[in-house]
Amino acid sequence: MTDDAAPAADQDETKTAGQDPAPQTAEEVEAALRAEIAQLKDQMLRIAAEGENVRRRAEKEANDARAYAIQKFARDLLGVADNLARAMQHAPRDAEDPLVKNLAIGLEMTEKELLAAFERNGLKRVDPAKGAKFDPHQHQAVMEQPSSEVAGGGVVQVMQVGYELFGRIVRPAMVVVAAKGSGPAEPAPNVEAAVNNPYAHPEAGEDGAGAAVDRKA
Repeated sequence: MTDDAAPAADQDETKTAGQDPAPQTAEEVEAALRAEIAQLKDQMLRIAAEGENVRRRAEKEANDARAYAIQKFARDLLGVADNLARAMQHAPRDAEDPLVKNLAIGLEMTEKELLAAFERNGLKRVDPAKGAKFDPHQHQAVMEQPSSEVAGGGVVQVMQVGYELFGRIVRPAMVVVAAKGSGPAEPAPNVEAAVNNPYAHPEAGEDGAGAAVDRKA
């Protein structure tokens, strides 16, 4: 009987091991599907975010490569622009000689075309207006002087315009900065008007008695 019982027990264990797991309820199946969908959605979002990061890095690297490639060439051309600007400052636009006048017009047209070419290729002028706040990221102070028109820390004069290429400073603008304490002088108080105005004195009453006493004194 012992020998017959052993194979029967093995058969029972085999049947038990080969049985299918208990069937899941509809709620369990739905929960499992929802969890799988959430996991796939999370993976999809991660892949999309990584792709966007790769695209941005590639675009930035391309812009940097382009900027660095023409930066030296652009810096060399700035000397040409400076010479044209200096020539324009002394160009006799009102000359009676037609040849001289046409030469001045030609210089002006050449400068405009050069600046337009700069703009088309991302090279922009840094030319702060008078009174603009000094920006150490775009300007370089060559000197400091007191000013009666510009507040302290403002740009008094541009000695040399600067240029930026795709947001990167190729050459800062050389500027003169107003010294600390500069600015328009405040108008002096009108002492005579204050004396003649009875309400300008705290001790004066509505009838101006206090002001009358002050004038007699």
